[in-house]
Amino acid sequence: MKAFLSLLRENHNYRNTWVGQVVSEIGDHFNNVAVFSLAVATTKSGLVVSGIMLSRAIPAMLAGPLAGVVLDRFDRKRVMIASDLIRAIVAAAFIFTVNRHDTWLLYVLSGLLMFASPFFTSGRASILPAIATSEELHTANSLTQTTQWTTLAVGAFLGGTSVMQFGYKWAFAGNALSFFVSAFCISRLFLPGRGFRPPRRALTEAEVVRPWHEYTEGLRYMRSVPLILGLLLVNIGWATGGGAAQILFSVFGELVFNRGPAGLGEIWGCAGVGLMCGGALAYTVGRRLSFQNYKRAIVICYVVHGGSYILFSQMRNFYWALVFITLSRAGVGVSSVLNMWQLLRIVPDGFRGRVFATMESIQWSVMMVSMALAGIASQYWDARTIGAIAGALSSTTAIFWGWAHLTGRLPEPVHYGVAPEEIEIHGEPVG
Repeated sequence: MKAFLSLLRENHNYRNTWVGQVVSEIGDHFNNVAVFSLAVATTKSGLVVSGIMLSRAIPAMLAGPLAGVVLDRFDRKRVMIASDLIRAIVAAAFIFTVNRHDTWLLYVLSGLLMFASPFFTSGRASILPAIATSEELHTANSLTQTTQWTTLAVGAFLGGTSVMQFGYKWAFAGNALSFFVSAFCISRLFLPGRGFRPPRRALTEAEVVRPWHEYTEGLRYMRSVPLILGLLLVNIGWATGGGAAQILFSVFGELVFNRGPAGLGEIWGCAGVGLMCGGALAYTVGRRLSFQNYKRAIVICYVVHGGSYILFSQMRNFYWALVFITLSRAGVGVSSVLNMWQLLRIVPDGFRGRVFATMESIQWSVMMVSMALAGIASQYWDARTIGAIAGALSSTTAIFWGWAHLTGRLPEPVHYGVAPEEIEIHGEPVG
């Protein structure tokens, strides 16, 4: 905790990024609870949740390649601000979905919101090694992810309660306002020299017209580093069950346990608590883990995650279900912080946008298939059966990773993530 407070107090750039993150992500979870609760309350079907999740996953998947190239070509700060402003307008438009008997507008707005998101989320990951020194990077990564999960817990609990007390429109308005606050915070970031524009060679005419070549260059780089390729496959393995899990949260809260928006908020909130605890544990042990022990820890994390999710899906008592979803997400939290820590240290600045955006888009692609299958299955099977299958699929990640580790397919790469010129400027910007 002392290291987190010191980072926030002394690092102006990171502090502004963090404040924007807190506000916008709490608003996001108000939106999530409101949208899924409104959809299920209107239709009484888990299939509509699957439809909304697909309407979010497909645009996020399609935006990934474009976001990666844009972030590795243009000023990342300006791209992130544009993403925030666009999302603010879209978030406000959700107010028009209330008191309607159809759900098509929920699909359209959800898609637009998620199409703009990778430009911000991948941008934030890309600038992190630039706004934190090499000594601060582990702390900054841990705080960023732990904050993300803390806002999930707080936003979900408050979102469920607020929707019950004040209605859906208030949640949507708060989400829109949060994006404006985030844009203001990002506008205050400052770095000397080239600022937040990534280093790159001069563009040829062919590269300007055909950015696909830049994207495939990023794919070749990812394939050339075994650990990055392995982490990409880990994300795919998790997403096979993770997509279904996203849908089942709403189904369990609204239909299985019959607890309405508050129950949905409690499930999401406990998931956030678990992620937060996992992130805190990863921060504590991360620096002390050798590379070999890091790889062993990832195996344990996915066994715990998948096994606990299976138990969550079978619990008849709501509070025991909350315990196991917390434990399941704690496993995800540990692995996520440790994996991102590795990526931040090894990915060169010129490839960060493409690497992070590609991982995000491919993960969304697999989640899309998982969501679709879960939505269809919900019309024929009960949610508990689908949940057990989702947990088992997520656990298969441990098998692949353990095999790759034992057979020597995951050697430790060179740490190129922080370039010598990427030195944090503490204090207020000048001029």
